[in-house]
Amino acid sequence: MAYVMGIDTGGTFTDGFLADEAGILFAAKSPSTPHDFSLGFLNVVDELAAVVGISTPELLGNTDYIVHGTTSTLNALVTGNVSKVGFMTTQGHADSISIMNVEGRYAGLDAEEIQNMANTSKPPALVPRQLIEEINERIDYKGAEIVCLDEGGVRQATRRLIDKGVEALAVSFLWSFSNPAHEHRVRDIIGEIAPDLYVALSSDVSPRIREFPRSATTIVNTQVAPILRGYLYPLEDELRGRGFDGSLLVMQGSGGCVRAREAPRHAVTTLGSVLTGGLVGCANLGRILNHDNVISTDIGGTTFLVGLLVDGKPVSTNTVVINQYLISSSMVDVHTIGAGGGAIAWLDQGGNLRVGPDSAGAHPGPACYDEGGERPTLTDADLVLGIINPDYFLGGKKPLSVASAKASIKKHIADPLGMSVSDAAAAIYAIQNAQAADLVRKVVVNSGRDPRDFVLYAFGGAGPMHCASYAADLGVIEVLVPLGSTAAVFSAYGLASSDIVLTRERSQPENFPPDPQQLQDIFSDLERELSAYLDEQGLSFTDVTYEREVDVRYTMQLAEVTTPVPAGELDAEKVDSIGQSFEALYAELYGKDAGYRDAGMQLITYRMRVRGRLPIRPELPHAERKPASAQARGSRDVFLDIRRGFERTAIYDYLDLGPGDTLKGPAVVEAPTTTVAIPFGCDARVDELGNLRITYVATVNGSEKEKLA
Repeated sequence: MAYVMGIDTGGTFTDGFLADEAGILFAAKSPSTPHDFSLGFLNVVDELAAVVGISTPELLGNTDYIVHGTTSTLNALVTGNVSKVGFMTTQGHADSISIMNVEGRYAGLDAEEIQNMANTSKPPALVPRQLIEEINERIDYKGAEIVCLDEGGVRQATRRLIDKGVEALAVSFLWSFSNPAHEHRVRDIIGEIAPDLYVALSSDVSPRIREFPRSATTIVNTQVAPILRGYLYPLEDELRGRGFDGSLLVMQGSGGCVRAREAPRHAVTTLGSVLTGGLVGCANLGRILNHDNVISTDIGGTTFLVGLLVDGKPVSTNTVVINQYLISSSMVDVHTIGAGGGAIAWLDQGGNLRVGPDSAGAHPGPACYDEGGERPTLTDADLVLGIINPDYFLGGKKPLSVASAKASIKKHIADPLGMSVSDAAAAIYAIQNAQAADLVRKVVVNSGRDPRDFVLYAFGGAGPMHCASYAADLGVIEVLVPLGSTAAVFSAYGLASSDIVLTRERSQPENFPPDPQQLQDIFSDLERELSAYLDEQGLSFTDVTYEREVDVRYTMQLAEVTTPVPAGELDAEKVDSIGQSFEALYAELYGKDAGYRDAGMQLITYRMRVRGRLPIRPELPHAERKPASAQARGSRDVFLDIRRGFERTAIYDYLDLGPGDTLKGPAVVEAPTTTVAIPFGCDARVDELGNLRITYVATVNGSEKEKLA
């Protein structure tokens, strides 16, 4: 039996998803281990083996692929626990990384924060000035050598930086994307002096125009690459020792995976690794269900993540902001706030109740874990409100203490605000739902789209508990809890169902329209690079496809719009279609007649992506139809609606439900790794794949009237 596995490491829980050739799905969930995330990874593998009913060596010996979403690089950046990096740049440009092209004061801030300029500041420098070395060399914008590389200076600079204890070196010269010869020679020289030192070149990591983001991207890549290598290599060795003979793959922020041994070469692409699996899963499930427009919402233990699927494809971005630094890397566009199940409820200086962004994490966890956590969290509130069954958390493997949850909420929230514990828990619940709804609305509406054109998918351990509430006023077509009992590990499903995806790009500004042959030559070069890189993965594929795009702008503008390029040999007609596509996209983004064709257009950066389809992928089986209609296994008082308070609520076991079963709110559906809350005014139906599909019912004076489409 051949298996494919997805392992998604979050800040609080590590999720595992397993599928075999027959389409049988298995799920497992285990607390993450922040001191060493590989331990949580291995624990989940053991959990999956137990669920299947075989030994871990037997499971690993029959697993062809493990696709891993890791937080190692992102956590390193957020915490500042990165490698000590030395930086080499062109003579006279050492301060460009500190000047930041003036963008450091506003990058990543919203409009209100930018307007309050007096309270903005630049982030700490990526590299201290004493670890920056200027090298005498110069390439011009056409790629011509103006000043020869000072090789003796490179050797001296390398030794000085090594003497200062650097663990890796980043190299970013002016116009290196037009001619990388000087950077390549520097790498050779460093290799002669320190062959084991990690070296990253801007011409490899980010061959894109604009000095500051190219240098920043290269430095960030260099900061996290040794950490990623130090995490993945021992993990793969440990898996081999336990009987794994397949391929360990790592998810990238672009929505595809890469061999673990290759990932550190372009470590910056893994920054969105742990954010991406859910959106990939939505894309796969959306194709099966004919859902072209999907809002992906994932509430885990630490964060709430939102992404969009439009016309069947994840919405992506080619530039992200991390710690106020612009990073040039293609990633799916996922927005996040600290509002997961472990989000801590607290009172600000004005006595206002807040939820998040700080999280109790896996350790000590929420107060109800009884493992040393004293501050109340969203999970504590959900427990007090009766949504979570204290005896069935993680399938009964982790009993929760209602008394500890109540005591924590009473001490930190209820007593200071002069309210009851249940009212305080209800307030935490309502604030969480409002924050979630605000983020979803911001993501959808700010992208120029209407929520009523979307289906909302809700997953993660806490997502199904809150989705019907935070989606209620968005007007979405439907709320779907995917794959029923595996909804809590849906991101891990996305990982297991992903492909190998590699990207290459090159900046070479040209006025529009360019010569078709010149454009064809650029993409042919990129395709040759990608083909060679795909071969290096050492994997077999059932299908290989290439996609082309180019960043286009109106002349004299600074921002570009990523525009698709037709397949096949390019001629004048296809080149003209690029301009037409750009103007249509521009109008969609900025409004009809916002463009100005008389200004002319420019092509800036050319990009190509290759997708290698892996031969084994999870096939979603039709759920087993149960002979009898849904029967509640009991009832309890549950709070699901601020207007109705606690009310007697039917409790269902998801494993007892089958296709065609319908439920009427208020109801709670319990699964081993999550709980689905269905408030009054909602109906739910189990479809043929086991998805729970929630629709809203209009009410008049508390009575049901008609279903909303």
